[in-house]
Order: sequence, then C-alpha cells, then structure tokens
Amino acid sequence: GDNIATVAQYIYQQYPQIFQQILEKMKQRVPGISSVEAKETEDGRLILRFQDQAFKDPFIDRYVSDGTMKMFAYLILLFDPNPHPLLCVEEPENQLYPTLLKELAEEFAHYSYRGGQVFVSSHSPDFINAVPLASIFWLIKSQGITQIHRAADSEILKNLVAEGDLPGYLWNQGWFKGVEP
Repeated sequence: GDNIATVAQYIYQQYPQIFQQILEKMKQRVPGISSVEAKETEDGRLILRFQDQAFKDPFIDRYVSDGTMKMFAYLILLFDPNPHPLLCVEEPENQLYPTLLKELAEEFAHYSYRGGQVFVSSHSPDFINAVPLASIFWLIKSQGITQIHRAADSEILKNLVAEGDLPGYLWNQGWFKGVEP
C-alpha cells in the first residue's frame, strides 16, 4: 500500500479507461467523492488527492478515512490491467462498512474470472454471505495438522442455503463444524 499513489498514477496515465472505472466505483461506494488524482509534489513524492463535492479543495490521502483508502487500494488492485496469478487478502472487512462487502466480494469474483486466483480469509458473516457456497472453505487445525473443508460438500449446508439461509449466518450459528465464529 505504500506505493498506491504510484500505481494509481501509472493506471491513470497508461490505462485512463480503467482509471475512470475505478473512479466511478469510488463515487458509488464513498458518498461525496467526485474525483481522485495522483499528484507529484515539488520534491518528487506522489500523493493522492480526493475531491469531496462538499468542499472547495481536495483532501490529500492522509486526511481521508482508512476505509476510503482501503476501498481505493482494493479497486486499484482488482482493476489491475494485468491480474496477478494469485491474490491473497486477509480480512477485507476491516475498516469497511458492512454494506460494501457484498460489492467487494463481487469484485473479487470478477477478478478471478479475469484470470487471477483469489484467496480471502475473513471473519465477517456479511462478507461470507456474499460468497457462493461453492467458494467457501474453512480450515481446522488439530494436533498440528490442518484440514480443509469445502462448504458445498456439506449436505446440511447445501440444503439450508437452498432454503434461503445465508452462509455467514449459518457459520455464526455453528453449522460449519469444527470452526467457531
């Protein structure tokens, strides 16, 4: 994340259509954001400037919320013109509004459709609710050995989800055997 301004400037200069998509997503997800700009300072550093419609002057990145910066970083990463073969993300729910997690899960899925494999670890029922059962796995470590369990292999989970239950709520209720929420 330390080089986000540099990556943003690169995408802005080399892939302006993609940068515009990122900006549109930011406007949808962060109320009031009208533009984001990577700006070079006199001493050669790059800073990000976020324009909020309610203010005359833009804010530099250090004055916007952690959640705003995190969402921007995810969008920069997920709209990368050259997806990485493997993307690992730990707890994307941190510092984000729960209402944004469904859209973020969809962006991770879209990234995987473009060719990158995505591994996300989460403790958020809201995030897990936004993920198809076939994409949910959980790990259980016992006596130094870790086992991987696939949610779609559980007949009980498949039936409950088919009846309208959401995976994150089922996890909270203890239906993912061997793992505590």
